[in-house]
Amino acid sequence: MPFSSLCKFALICLTAAAPLSAAAQTAEFLQSYKWTHPDPAFGGFSGFDFEDGSPGQDFVTISDRTTLWTGTIQRDEAGAISDITLRDGPMRLRDSKDAPMTNAVGDSEGLALGPDGRRYISFEGSIARVSFYDPGSSTAHLLPRPREFNGLQNNSSLEALAIDDQGRLYTMPERSGRKNRPFPVYRYDGTDWSVPFSIPRDGDWLPVGADFGPDGRLYVLERDFWGLLGFLTRVRVFDVSGDRINSQSVLFQTRAARHDNLEGIAVWRDTAGAIRLTMISDDNFRFFQQTEIVEYRLPP
Repeated sequence: MPFSSLCKFALICLTAAAPLSAAAQTAEFLQSYKWTHPDPAFGGFSGFDFEDGSPGQDFVTISDRTTLWTGTIQRDEAGAISDITLRDGPMRLRDSKDAPMTNAVGDSEGLALGPDGRRYISFEGSIARVSFYDPGSSTAHLLPRPREFNGLQNNSSLEALAIDDQGRLYTMPERSGRKNRPFPVYRYDGTDWSVPFSIPRDGDWLPVGADFGPDGRLYVLERDFWGLLGFLTRVRVFDVSGDRINSQSVLFQTRAARHDNLEGIAVWRDTAGAIRLTMISDDNFRFFQQTEIVEYRLPP
């Protein structure tokens, strides 16, 4: 290895190992829980949300290999995760013609639960789109596709999906096309898609999950990949007002390999009144990765 490359590698290692300053951390780390299951379809989780009326407990999650799972998180008296019980799954998702989907077409990534129980899912494969599934059904109902979806990069398109308190869907591509180009945010109001605002791009950080919190703010889960050193994770939060974002802040940012490949996020309020961020990792079905449930908490 050339000396310059060796120095660069050493610098990256030192940066990855160094703790972040306290000023950079608004959210407090609570727990990392390793979730395992013997089913060979278990893994690849990219979207996660809690069901209405059951914050922090009953959840729905999707794998990027078109399976949907539901379960319940058990917690101890302090609110920490003590166990996870699988209620249903894997349910194999099908397309709008009730046919099985190939991996290229069925790359299911983002998940948002509607107040009526519908499961909205974004796909980032060869056909970028958003569909919804009725509770208990595996057949897709395809939402209208704007022309802009056709130009999104394959395997890097509609990774994140969120729903606001008015039932409007928000999705964004994982890659914007250029490092100096912001990420467009597409909004579906039940009839049409629009682009009310964009999220500023910051270095190599890429959005992989999103959720609206009980405070009405938009929380965006982002990652950066440092090769053999692993993934870096952070969450940015945005104040949304109409068709614009007014402010943003970084709630936490990790060093490399602090967590696995976190891709799904659910934001909820616990019994103490604090907002919690619950995230799930995509293990890519690789033996050296894991399915990890990670929680952070904001000060009440």
